[in-house]
Amino acid sequence: MKPDPSYERQKRLLDLALSLLVVAVAWPLLLVLALLVRGDSPGPVLFQQERVGLRGRRFLIYKFRTMRLGAEAELPELREAAGLPGPVFKLRDDPRVTRLGRLLRRTGLDELPQLWNVLRGEMSLVGPRPLPPDQVDWDDPRFRLRCEVLPGLTGLWQVSGRVMHVDYDRWLGIDAEYVARRCLRLDLEILLRTIPAVIRGNGAY
Repeated sequence: MKPDPSYERQKRLLDLALSLLVVAVAWPLLLVLALLVRGDSPGPVLFQQERVGLRGRRFLIYKFRTMRLGAEAELPELREAAGLPGPVFKLRDDPRVTRLGRLLRRTGLDELPQLWNVLRGEMSLVGPRPLPPDQVDWDDPRFRLRCEVLPGLTGLWQVSGRVMHVDYDRWLGIDAEYVARRCLRLDLEILLRTIPAVIRGNGAY
């Protein structure tokens, strides 16, 4: 089902208004978090990684660094040891994550720099999470479907328990449900549900 023609315009205005508001209010917190990341472990404050966005476009995503330096080089060995289904890799007790990184992930604070991606129009506040190119299976129509919308900071999956590592098909099904049902009312509902989900740490790791 296609959304109302005015939906995309309303969604973009909501993205800009809320992102600018959060940045204006939370910039002292962003500064403190940057200093904490810098002091917690060697490495840059921000983690940058190529992700796949709307209609397959690639862009750089920004996060506060939550892993030790050199973590990317350890991925192949961890992926083989984990034996997880599907192309997407997500490990609950990832040994590469720093002590501060676990706290940032549990609270979702590591994602705050992605407000810059939202302001640039590469992401939305609400949508399927963007994946690295090597985790996108273009032969699977469910992956192509989720690329029909802007990726998001939060989404239906996040407020549904983030069970990707347990039930890969359910995770893709939840993203497909969002694409089919998307409207401003659903986006607002997801944003409101994200707050208690983050506080409870539902499925975050």
